[in-house]
Amino acid sequence: MSESRGRAATILLAEDDPGDIELTRRAFESGRLRNDLRVVQDGEEAIDYLFRRNAYKDPESSPRPDLLLLDLNMPKKDGRDVLRQIRAHPDLKRLAVVVLTTSDQEKDIIESYDLGVNSYITKPDNMEDFVASLRTLEDYWFQVVVLPPGERA
Repeated sequence: MSESRGRAATILLAEDDPGDIELTRRAFESGRLRNDLRVVQDGEEAIDYLFRRNAYKDPESSPRPDLLLLDLNMPKKDGRDVLRQIRAHPDLKRLAVVVLTTSDQEKDIIESYDLGVNSYITKPDNMEDFVASLRTLEDYWFQVVVLPPGERA
């Protein structure tokens, strides 16, 4: 099961496209692994969640994610800026971050890895491939990889 210390793994999805949010939710719900999917819809909201500010102050209702799925092209603050802030913060620098975006531009891929992303996935064009990619991602990050222990408070 997708669990860390007896609990469902928390996945934070930073995505502004409602269709992609719904597809991601469905893919994880239909998967074999138990998870707790949280969604933020722009870069500023992602930072607020991760730094426990504003609506996300309470750790009980905003648990620290085990994995961040990060879109690059979001309103207010793009994914690159979010990644810069994460990697510069001592409590977040080891957070597993996967860029999940429509961009297949070489410059975006290189910049994302230079900023410390753990993986870069270009969103498939069709629903079936998108769901299959997310299931593979879930298996990999929660069945194969050993994630660093994170603080839960």
